[in-house]
Amino acid sequence: MNKRKTGQEQEAKAACFLKTQGYQILEQNYRCKRGEIDLVAREGQYLVFVEVKYRSTNESGLPEEAVDLRKQRQISRVAAWYLTEKRLDIYTPCRFDVVAIEGEENRLYRDAFYYQS
Repeated sequence: MNKRKTGQEQEAKAACFLKTQGYQILEQNYRCKRGEIDLVAREGQYLVFVEVKYRSTNESGLPEEAVDLRKQRQISRVAAWYLTEKRLDIYTPCRFDVVAIEGEENRLYRDAFYYQS
């Protein structure tokens, strides 16, 4: 199975998982010239930008460890673009979450990191 297909399947699983946690999924694979965000959701008052990371085993490290500072900066730039494109107020409460999928286990990290400029 190719990586893109595996990624799409894991993002769909993460979306289902988040729905069970009370999230409303607004976008999957949001893309712009700045990059891509796996999921955009709403949870309560928060607009949530979600990065999904999958590993079939932990041989390469934990999936959540792949959301390093470089990745956080890229996600932050795409989130800023999203807010502008959707004409959302700059005071819209936002959050960055990570869903780490290892085998069949899902781990949710709410407020995993802050906006990185």
